[in-house]
Amino acid sequence: MADTIEVLVPGGQADPGPPLGPELGPTPVDVQAVVQEINDQTEAFDGTEVPVTVEYEEDGSFSIEVGVPPTAALIKDEAGFETGAGVPNEEFVADISIEQLKTIAEQKKPDLLSYDARNAAKEVAGTCASMGVTIEGEDARTFKQRVEDGEYDDVLGAEEAAA
Repeated sequence: MADTIEVLVPGGQADPGPPLGPELGPTPVDVQAVVQEINDQTEAFDGTEVPVTVEYEEDGSFSIEVGVPPTAALIKDEAGFETGAGVPNEEFVADISIEQLKTIAEQKKPDLLSYDARNAAKEVAGTCASMGVTIEGEDARTFKQRVEDGEYDDVLGAEEAAA
């Protein structure tokens, strides 16, 4: 019978200590092998908290499923700040480029409701607005209209503009 453990670990930096070790200790799996596999699969998220699910069998075999970090965590990592604005509509803590926004949208796309890069970027921009992060030096709340006007078709894909 398979059992499951769900934890948040820093990408590429999991270790046998908490929160992973205490959860895996009583199981039949090789803790070091699990830690190594998690680090291999999460190294692209370098230090960002990543949701990980470990499914294991009584014979010690295991499989790992790596989720995508929360959008806010990806924005903080990309923009290099610790905490969002206290009053997001009035205070701004960071600015990101359209290329950075596109990178975040691509990383997060499997978890978003969007079907294309343009709409994924608009979803990420919504999180930017609530955190007090500007895009290309302007309020993230105006980003949606600029995307719809085709201002970023060269970056987000003009072919998707017709969709």
